[in-house]
Amino acid sequence: MATILANDGIDAAGKKILEAANHQVVTEKVAQENLNDALKNFDAILVRSATQVRKENMDAAPNLKLIGRAGVGMDNIDVKYAEQKGINVVNTPAASSQSVAELVFAHLFTMARYLHDSNRAMPLCDSKEKFNALKKKYSEGIELSGKTLGIIGAGMIGKAVAKMAAGLGMNIIFHDAFVTDVKFDLSFHQGVSSQKISLAFQCVSLEKLLTGSDFVTVHIPFPKGTSPVITTKEFGIMKNGVGLVNTARAGVISENDLIAALNSGKVSYAALDVFEGEPLVNKEIRSHAKISMSPHIGGSTREAQERIGIELAEKVVEFFRNLK
Repeated sequence: MATILANDGIDAAGKKILEAANHQVVTEKVAQENLNDALKNFDAILVRSATQVRKENMDAAPNLKLIGRAGVGMDNIDVKYAEQKGINVVNTPAASSQSVAELVFAHLFTMARYLHDSNRAMPLCDSKEKFNALKKKYSEGIELSGKTLGIIGAGMIGKAVAKMAAGLGMNIIFHDAFVTDVKFDLSFHQGVSSQKISLAFQCVSLEKLLTGSDFVTVHIPFPKGTSPVITTKEFGIMKNGVGLVNTARAGVISENDLIAALNSGKVSYAALDVFEGEPLVNKEIRSHAKISMSPHIGGSTREAQERIGIELAEKVVEFFRNLK
């Protein structure tokens, strides 16, 4: 039996799996500054994005054997150091892909039809003149069908985004620094019958993606200390009027350079689910009329949280079973 600290919580379905395997699960939140003392009593810690598991935390935890990340990115965990100490690290790459991809398209549709701005303006629309003015302003929206979507990152989330884009009739361009070819199946269901279409793409250079895309969405990890992938230089080679989405990690896109590109008109609109300061401290980002925002909820749907809890719990159970 292992004693497990689920410091950022765990879905009830996942907790049930762990307890059925006779593991003790503690879900009471331990503050970051108290984590060193608390971890002395645990065999495993499960986190989301809030809790940091750093070198000093591991050094203070002689019994720690496993760190579990409920989600994809592991920049809040010193993974290499954990490996050096013989501590296993697992995450849940499959569970949240659909939810993140759907949020990407929620933002894409919002930007294409200016919903982020019209939702701010409509409560002040108290006359026929104002209504007609807004109607004229927001009738300049575009369709996504036929547009080119550049996807930076060909992992599970990038592929989930591509499936939706293909279903909408968008053109798709992939770039991935570690992958050459991207293949996946697109499934269609009607009643009890289903049909599959196999799709294959060849990744292109980042430059080719940026120059050829009407919209760009980012789905790559971003380790601490890494330089932004998209800065003034990259904005300079994009199409005029491009739209940009970041549901990956803060810092992948330079916020200051993004604001300048939005103000110049180079970028027509941007959608951000992650921010360099959370809570959102950048006043220009917070108030910009061309930015659609959400509070870091990419993988936070009911369905995803249940899948994440189950996937993580199953990995934890398997780890301790094999440890015997």
